[in-house]
Amino acid sequence: MTDVATTPQRPLLDAILDMTTASVTRAELGARELLMVRFAALAAVGAPPSSYLLNIAAAADTTDLTLEDARSVLIAVAPIIGTPKVVDAAATIAEALGIALALEDALAEENVTT
Repeated sequence: MTDVATTPQRPLLDAILDMTTASVTRAELGARELLMVRFAALAAVGAPPSSYLLNIAAAADTTDLTLEDARSVLIAVAPIIGTPKVVDAAATIAEALGIALALEDALAEENVTT
């Protein structure tokens, strides 16, 4: 699984990291396809902004995924997961992006003042 040792301070994080590592390793998909599938799954289960943030960060670091790709995924899954979930996912993604931008601004401001 992962080389990170489980510690008493973060057993849940370690378990999630182990599951994610196993999933990525065994999926046999390219990085772009894997993240698009994961993005569709997040929409299907009504994931919170924090889940989107983690996956958006991974997408930014490893692929050329765009907002248009995200929109296309939501369009593709809409007939399967339903309009309410797609609308909710779009709002949650916007919230996650807003959080990401706010964090980026805060870090930039912190770097300017130090």
